[in-house]
Amino acid sequence: MFKRNVNNITDLLQQYLREEGLETPLMQKRLIDCWETVAGKLVARYTTEKYIRNQTLYVRMTNPALRANLSMMRGELVRKLNAYVGSQVIVDIRFF
Repeated sequence: MFKRNVNNITDLLQQYLREEGLETPLMQKRLIDCWETVAGKLVARYTTEKYIRNQTLYVRMTNPALRANLSMMRGELVRKLNAYVGSQVIVDIRFF
């Protein structure tokens, strides 16, 4: 008898994504998509644009008062967003 090398499909998929360089963009997409869930519907209503560059999430807000309030909560938002995704995708948030 011979021993088969059996792998879990989840492990194989993660390995493939990592080898093809698709793991990071996928995590970034998940993080951007969870903005409404983590920040809340009220905040999402005033959000017009979101993108990630150099491990920084940039968020365009239409309400200046809300932008100032969220700037003070940056650390907490970074922690919650990364926890929701399950990986450290961003290290900072900039509101503009």
